[in-house]
Amino acid sequence: MVDIMKMFKARMWMKRNVPFLYSWHAYVGYELNLFKAFERGVTVADVADAYQIDEILLNQWMSVGVSIGHLKPMSRNRYKTGAMWKLPRPKDESSSGVILKEMMELHIPSLLAYPDMMRNKTRNHFDADKHADTVAQTSRFLEVIALPKISKLLKGNTKQLVLDIGCGEGGYIKRLAERFPDSKFKGIEISDSVAKTAMKLTQSLDNVSIDQANLWEYDPETLYDLILLNNIIHYVPPEKRQELFLRLSDWLCEGGVLSVVTPISGGEESPPFVAAFNSFFHSFENLYSLPEKEHLEQWGIGANLTSISIQTIIREGSWYVIQYKKTSI
Repeated sequence: MVDIMKMFKARMWMKRNVPFLYSWHAYVGYELNLFKAFERGVTVADVADAYQIDEILLNQWMSVGVSIGHLKPMSRNRYKTGAMWKLPRPKDESSSGVILKEMMELHIPSLLAYPDMMRNKTRNHFDADKHADTVAQTSRFLEVIALPKISKLLKGNTKQLVLDIGCGEGGYIKRLAERFPDSKFKGIEISDSVAKTAMKLTQSLDNVSIDQANLWEYDPETLYDLILLNNIIHYVPPEKRQELFLRLSDWLCEGGVLSVVTPISGGEESPPFVAAFNSFFHSFENLYSLPEKEHLEQWGIGANLTSISIQTIIREGSWYVIQYKKTSI
């Protein structure tokens, strides 16, 4: 009976891990652009030769792809990518593959380190230089989803001054600057390499400027009509978050808007991914817990900011865009 129960539990855990195979296979395909390689139906040997990658490992990746439906077998040992709409697009600023990349290269390894961290009572250290580019790409993907909500704040308003804090690679304000040429956009980014990428991507736009700067040391030359704070709060210690909101409020003109994009932590009813996401942040000594809705309300009130909107961006990850308007004291 004991052996039967062991077998039952083993089979149960194997079945529960099948979804991981879909994510792993999609991640490898995205990272090496393999779904594009098999788009027309080719042999494994041809792809291995064209991409100069290990043919044996590629063959194993192909086998998993066939078993889960990402790839389809054809005649003469050829294989073709299945339904492309289900798979991440090749690398670009709007591909969902950046989410897979961050999960596989950063989130999952950190969560797997939990046993050692719990035994040793230690934490990892988040290497911003190592992961800055991947995180910037992920943020840019999320910002693309939030873009329509931000655009509404600029429609009908000419010559707005906009500050994007932690602007990443600048793709977000680049889109806004192209859509609203009469407004001026400033981006600040703490990572030197990411800031240089942002400068390069926006160099053709006269209404965009990028500074490599730390928000705690930044001293703006003017007040802004709109300040964007996207996926930054988890880098700020909880005891400094009210100070952050006060600082940003001081940078807004009267009636100006602060727009915040962040995952929000909740109670037991929150999606499982949110709890795992929060666990990921707690695994680093220099990253911090996700905010709760009550905290966001308190910080706004404490900085003379009136909450005007809270909307879901990605429900599974509990990502929200929260907007505040500066009011008189």
